[in-house]
Amino acid sequence: MTLESTIQLTAQQAITNLYHTNLPLEQIVLQETRKEFEGQITLVTFPIVRLSKKSPEQTGLELGEYLQKQIKEIAGFNVIKGFLNISITDSYWTGLLEGNILKPDYGQFPPNGKKILIEYSSPNTNKPMHLGHVRNNLIGYAIAEILSAYGYQVTKANLINDRGVHICKSMLAWQLFGNGETPENSGLKGDHLVGKYYVIFDQAYKKQIEELKAAGSTEEEAKKNAPLILQAQDLLIKWENGDQAVINLWKTMNSWVYAGFEETYKKLSISFDKYYYESNTYLLGKDLIEEGLAKNVFFKKPDGSVWIDLTAEGLDEKLVLRADGTSVYMTQDLGTAQLKYNDFQMDESMYVVGNEQDYHFKVLFLILKKLGKTWANGLYHLSYGMVDLPSGKMKSREGTVVDADDLIHEMITTAQKRTEELGKTAEFSTQKKKDLYRIIGLGALKYFLLKVEPKKRLLFDPNESIDFQGHTGPFIQYTYARINSILTKASYASTNKTKRSSTLTIIERDLLVLLSQYPSIIEIAAKEYNPAQIANYAFELAKCYNKFYHEEPILKAEDNLKQFRLDLSAATASVIKKGMHLLGISVPDSM
Repeated sequence: MTLESTIQLTAQQAITNLYHTNLPLEQIVLQETRKEFEGQITLVTFPIVRLSKKSPEQTGLELGEYLQKQIKEIAGFNVIKGFLNISITDSYWTGLLEGNILKPDYGQFPPNGKKILIEYSSPNTNKPMHLGHVRNNLIGYAIAEILSAYGYQVTKANLINDRGVHICKSMLAWQLFGNGETPENSGLKGDHLVGKYYVIFDQAYKKQIEELKAAGSTEEEAKKNAPLILQAQDLLIKWENGDQAVINLWKTMNSWVYAGFEETYKKLSISFDKYYYESNTYLLGKDLIEEGLAKNVFFKKPDGSVWIDLTAEGLDEKLVLRADGTSVYMTQDLGTAQLKYNDFQMDESMYVVGNEQDYHFKVLFLILKKLGKTWANGLYHLSYGMVDLPSGKMKSREGTVVDADDLIHEMITTAQKRTEELGKTAEFSTQKKKDLYRIIGLGALKYFLLKVEPKKRLLFDPNESIDFQGHTGPFIQYTYARINSILTKASYASTNKTKRSSTLTIIERDLLVLLSQYPSIIEIAAKEYNPAQIANYAFELAKCYNKFYHEEPILKAEDNLKQFRLDLSAATASVIKKGMHLLGISVPDSM
């Protein structure tokens, strides 16, 4: 049991004994004591005043006296305007360092028996991944790592959107304008090559639209009747009918894209346990439509199309099957949801998808519940905001996106420039420098995108992200490297017998309190599906350690004190490394 839990339970007993009434545990509110007041844990007395029928100050005094008598770890207390600020003994904090924080498994929760599938990335095979995909990948991967640390059995899944008219656009443009170009003979990464032809299609298509408009067509007619779009639609029909030549081209171009994607995933250290492909799942769901018709969940319109009426739920009517019997996205998503459950029997299933799809997932989950799928209660859409740039929004078909590979290269180059300006890597080998620039560049990128909670839109500034003194990944990485350097100079070895006879300094205690919060931060991040909790905690920890480093001697302290401060440093480095690992960020031993 944690000290916080002990305080809550004892406070509950105090209320019963002092005021002859009961208060549920969840109404006994504990929070971190504000910096300007003495203490580490604060109990809010306002919910208790109606039971004590005394002033908040008097109630706080009575509870404080009761708690101090019952709990040996409480050194003292003060009451300020209804807030009971509790000071914890130094021996408790030093004991926590030795008994918990320095242990290798600190922060890892035991298995909770629950399985969760997290679907993220889900790129289209007609273009390379861009900055928006990078945020998706990083959020999905970080959530998976956090939930795994919290005790879940996690499966990471990727549904590849590898079919549809958008894929056929790239295929057609390559047929018409490609002249046999391949990744091998062009030197282009496969996904970049296919994306190039997606842009070429759009440019040629727009030109045809303008020509048709000049000849008297309306814009709508021109968009519908332009030869290129008709040819692309014809390619899709041939693909669905199994035309071998079309299938072969599709397989070839997709193989180029998959090779390119894997290279990008490797750069980002992103991985998956299971791949699903839309080409294998797009026909799924039709059985569920029949099931829904039999249960009167769906209805047919006179033209034969199948719909669901969700107006009673504040939504609208939604098409689930076209009149010609072909699937819409909703059809295949219903089928894929069932397939995933059949494959993994998970308790929860998460979709990491941008907030422009909020309505789609609201409808999807509601339909599955109406179909009586009990597992639908475990479905969750992790909706995240878009990433903007100083130059504005991104558009793939116009070729104005920030390409993921180009961005990664830019971040590593900027990291190299900034690091060399500091002049501390002169003695590093060429390979060590290369590895360091990659670690810093990717750390800056990942941290900047993860320090903002997923639901918020963010403006990405590459230059701001690589600041060794700001709220950035490199600042945290630099702190870790600094600690590692101190430990190396001291030939540090943990004795597991940390003793501190004198009183803790304020900054030592602050650092220990912060370190003690790591498991609860993981719990909050896991429950909120919010990697920003871990990111911002790591920053606060690094900031606190730097204050400690500047205020207290470490290597020049007397032996017992030196060992304690080295243990404290080692614990901080360990927690920083673990926290950053949950975000998919590496920390360098030196920089």
